[in-house]
Amino acid sequence: MKFLVTGGAGYIGSHMVKYLQKKGFAVDVIDNFSTGNPWALDDCNIYKIDLLNKISLNNILSQNIYDAVFHFAAKSIVSDSFINEEEYIENNVTASKNLLDGMIKYNIKNIIFSSSASVFGPVNQFKIDENQPKSPVNPYGQSKLIFEEILRENASKSNINAVILRYFNAAGADESGLIGEFHRHETHLIPSIFNILLNEGSVLKIYGSDHQTKDGTCIRDYIHVNDLVNAHFLAFNKIILNEGCFDFNLGNGNGFSVLEIIKACEEITKKRVNYEFVSKRKGEPDCLVADSSKAISELNWKVSYKDINEIIKTAWRWHLRLYSEII
Repeated sequence: MKFLVTGGAGYIGSHMVKYLQKKGFAVDVIDNFSTGNPWALDDCNIYKIDLLNKISLNNILSQNIYDAVFHFAAKSIVSDSFINEEEYIENNVTASKNLLDGMIKYNIKNIIFSSSASVFGPVNQFKIDENQPKSPVNPYGQSKLIFEEILRENASKSNINAVILRYFNAAGADESGLIGEFHRHETHLIPSIFNILLNEGSVLKIYGSDHQTKDGTCIRDYIHVNDLVNAHFLAFNKIILNEGCFDFNLGNGNGFSVLEIIKACEEITKKRVNYEFVSKRKGEPDCLVADSSKAISELNWKVSYKDINEIIKTAWRWHLRLYSEII
């Protein structure tokens, strides 16, 4: 089998590529490298194009036969989406629509879409299932929800099979230590902590001390990146046997506050994190924890990394290598 991974040089995309390669499949990657890392890829065809370039995109789709497309390419920083809302619509909706149009034109039937918990608005329950009302409070979440709706519409009228995977906070790194999370402008909590520990003198900003949580800091669900990519492949297996459009929430099922994550990182690294509280970020919910029971039931998905300390340890091993060999 042969697969196309968009955004394949990014954090989750590169883990997807490695996962598919370990299974012996051929993989092509599309990435414009605006945030992706060339060193994260090995032994695959790489097309350095933007999905907004319909001519180049259609040339690729017309010349290859893909069993499925794993679609990760997107802009994904919530705070930035308020500042650059049009860019988020262009990159997350228009570009995705270009991809879908090309798939329909060249008879590529299966797509697994990387969506986000950001499509949910203010939550009225501790764990969020697929039936939670979808009313995003930020442009990033809005852009993801728009394309979810486009996928549903096309699944019914264009014979496209789709799986929408909404994950919560991806974390950790591959056990090999060869790939992991790295962004030039880091916004995710765990790598931000490690960057500060490895650059002594920096201070971590904690956005808000007055959230409606046990310690005043926001609570998030951290799911290991390899558990996520495994779910993507199981989703592909589902639409090989079942036509239509399906959606699943993916998370560990446990919530940890910012201060709890800091404490866990300190215990693992034996280092002290310097931090300060600053104002809350706009559109940031107090608590986001996944109810993944549907994915566990229908995809036969199992969370291998249930312990937050094990997740953090894989990330720490990667960061130590990152600073010693790559940066």
